Amino acid sequence: MRKVLKFQSLILFQYNQTLPISRLDNLAGRLGFKQFEAGAFILKFPHVFEVYEHPVQRVLYCRLTRKAINQIMQEKEALLAQIPDAVTRLRKLIMMSNEGRLRLEHVRIARYEFGLPDDFEYSVVLKYPQFFRLVDAIETRNKYIEVVDRDRKLTVCAIEKVREREYREKGMDAEDVRFKFLVNFPPGFKIGKYYRIAVWKWQRVPYWSPYEDISGYDLRSIEAQKRMEKRAVASIHELLSLTVEKKMTMERIAHFRMAMNLPNKLKGFLLQHQGIFYVSTRGNHGKLHTVFLREAYWRGELVEPNGLYLARRKLCELVLLSSRKANVDRGLVRYRRDIEEDEMEHFRRDCVEDGFEGGKEGREGEREDDLSCDVCSDFTDDDDDDDDVDDIEKAEKAQLNG
Repeated sequence: MRKVLKFQSLILFQYNQTLPISRLDNLAGRLGFKQFEAGAFILKFPHVFEVYEHPVQRVLYCRLTRKAINQIMQEKEALLAQIPDAVTRLRKLIMMSNEGRLRLEHVRIARYEFGLPDDFEYSVVLKYPQFFRLVDAIETRNKYIEVVDRDRKLTVCAIEKVREREYREKGMDAEDVRFKFLVNFPPGFKIGKYYRIAVWKWQRVPYWSPYEDISGYDLRSIEAQKRMEKRAVASIHELLSLTVEKKMTMERIAHFRMAMNLPNKLKGFLLQHQGIFYVSTRGNHGKLHTVFLREAYWRGELVEPNGLYLARRKLCELVLLSSRKANVDRGLVRYRRDIEEDEMEHFRRDCVEDGFEGGKEGREGEREDDLSCDVCSDFTDDDDDDDDVDDIEKAEKAQLNG
């Protein structure tokens, strides 16, 4: 998916949104492809990319299919429709930081996960001055996004809403639900007796909210360390809850490590809480780690989908469609074109035949008219000659009589 998105952006930035195949290897080298790998990669996804021959230049070009273009338009519409929600997510994200500000570059790197447009610096940050403030740091020469006012209504975490729902629906003990996280271990995960007891004790450990300022607390005690560890779990949980697809790469989570007091060894920390987070190593030959929020997914689908997630999901469906399905679609299109061409050919033949017969009849009519005119003219000429002979005879008789 990441490579497909990179190829899409590469094609969209080209002139007329088409890319010559001859330049494909040179441009694809920037995306991490080796020689001749880019062409094979494009041919694997015929529902997204289309290779065609230019009618004049006779050169092979690559472009996006109509289905892919429609998916991009739907995603843009969904992105613009959820801008108010993106503003709220960005406010909550900045409020989770220790100093109430985040680097603009870190937010720009993770803008896709949080549903922010590419020009969010102007369309979101500068457009809503009542919520955000853009500051230039003199000591580091970096730009920071600050929150203007901390709204207490936005300091409610997503896990607190889940706890409230669990308490109302299942009627559990308030003391057990107060600091509890939903834990769903993967299939085949063996839970021993002592591990179950340790998880039960950890669920009852209190912690500070990710939106709470902890600068005035003494963090040297063992109890404070336990609270900070559970607060880090709550911070990552809230961070994933603010994303559109409830997932995020570990490398992008690490950008907020200093601002949100997250542990340095992030991978090992997440693997200790496998019942809350799922770490996937697919992508970039196992070097890319994606963190999923377990409670937000059920059988591979998002429990509470949104418009932007559904629009992005359509691209996944196009990628997963086989090339055999594309060949069938192309065969149907060609079959329809052949039928239309046959119908047009029959229509042309009928028109030509009708026109020939009409022209024949017209020419025969013209010939009959010409013959009739010639006959009439002959008759009229003979009558004129007879009249002239009678006049001559009368003149000769008159001369004899005289």
